[in-house]
Order: sequence, then C-alpha cells, then structure tokens
Amino acid sequence: MNASHKPVAVVIGATSKWQSDGRNTRLIHGGDIDDSDVPVGVRWGVGGAIAQKFAQEGFLTVLTTRNAGNAAPLQAAIGEQGGESIIVELDLSSRDSISNAFAQIREQAGEPDVLVYNAGYIEGRDLPPEKELLEHIPFEMFETAQHISSSGPFLVVQEVLPAMRERGEGTILISNNASSLRGRKRYTGQSLYYPRVMMRTLAQALTEEYSEHGVHVANVVIDGMIDSPGTRAMPRSQQNPELLINPVKIAEAFYYLYTQDKSCWTHELQLTPHPAKPSF
Repeated sequence: MNASHKPVAVVIGATSKWQSDGRNTRLIHGGDIDDSDVPVGVRWGVGGAIAQKFAQEGFLTVLTTRNAGNAAPLQAAIGEQGGESIIVELDLSSRDSISNAFAQIREQAGEPDVLVYNAGYIEGRDLPPEKELLEHIPFEMFETAQHISSSGPFLVVQEVLPAMRERGEGTILISNNASSLRGRKRYTGQSLYYPRVMMRTLAQALTEEYSEHGVHVANVVIDGMIDSPGTRAMPRSQQNPELLINPVKIAEAFYYLYTQDKSCWTHELQLTPHPAKPSF
C-alpha cells in the first residue's frame, strides 16, 4: 500500500507515439511539433488521458514507459492537476523488464486495483508501397507486433491476476483497435496489426476464467483515429476534424467500465466517431 492509501491504477503505455515528440509524429511530420495550443488532456493520447482521469478520481496512477523521461511532462501535468503519479520503466519485449517493473510497482504503490493495457507500436508503418504484402514484411516487425499484442499482455496480466483473484475484485481494461475484430489487409502506411486479434482473444479468455473470481476484463475497440498533437496536424484531420476521437472522452469510457456494478459488466466496448461507420 502506498503512503497516501490511494487505490492504484497502472497504465501500460501512458505516453503516445503521436505526442509532440512521438515516433509516429516524427515519422509523418519530419520532426517534433508544437503542442502548446493542444489541450492538456489530448497531448499524450489515450494513455495520457486515462492516466489523468484516474489520477483526478483519486488514484495513484502508475505511468509505464520504455524511457522515464518520455513520461515526465505527463507526470508534471498530473501533479499540476492535484493528482499523484509515479513513473516506472517497462519494456514489453523483455520478460525480466516486466517482472522487475511490477516488483517496483508493488513496492512503491501496492497491488494494482486497475490495469489498463494501452501499448502501441508503429512497426510496418514506414514500409513502402512495394512492400505492402505480407511476403515482404521482415520477421523482426512481426516479432515486435507479437511482443506488444500477444506475449506482452499475457505476461502483464499474470503479474496482477493472483492478487486480484485473492481479493475477489479488480479491473483489467485492454485498449485495442478495429484490427482486433477480424483479419484485414495491411495497406501502405499502416502498422502491422495482425496480432491485435490475440489481444481480443485474451480478453475473452480472461473473462471466462476470472469473472467468477470478481475480476472485470474488457476489450475496448477504439475504432478510428485518436486526437493528439501528431494526428490533428495531419491535413486529412484538419479537413475532417469530426473524425478524430477525443482521448478525454475515451478515458471517461474506460473509467465508466471501472465503475460498473458486478451485476452488469460490459466485456467489449466499441468507440466510433459519429460520422464514421463502425467496423465489424
């Protein structure tokens, strides 16, 4: 238990590849961009918005990231809002890193009440048109996608499930996308999202195994482009701003799932901007 006796929310992937200095932002825009006119709730995408929301609701929020410096501005923003957070470095491609990170979380914060798995990656996005087909995709890209979409969530939930089962309560929320609903062709400029179906399958399996132990598991399909510094600066977003999904509202949906009564749990939630047709 932490010194302030707050409940603990762990956000895996609290920062965004589309933040002002994110990997996708640099890839698409050629460098960092100015986010001074972007609302604070939007600056770090979904993970940052969720972290801010749970901190505002009285949680000690754990921000995990591969590099602690990447989350420092988000931690500062949470502090300015009167919230409390800690930063823990975690590399989802390393089993030892995951184990060490959760040992640190348990020591500094306590056992998590809520786990949000929001990890993302950009591998595949920079492949040229002539390498659009699967036969051209380097195995290393597929391996990274597997780490983030399959083995990563498997190892992470193993760290929190025993304590949640013993307590008879806990929440695991998985941030996913429309590629989890069915296999789809990867077009030029898209990440290699084939393994995302494994994240959805894991959420379904965990629901069957752990609902009876009081653990609420839900797969959240974020079906569209998320507002962030890097995405809102794109020409197509400026032409059609209503197609961007507000991460602050996504965070509210995640918090709603956490607050649900055990008699009426949602196990999959699909979020789509109103001008777009939902994927299926």
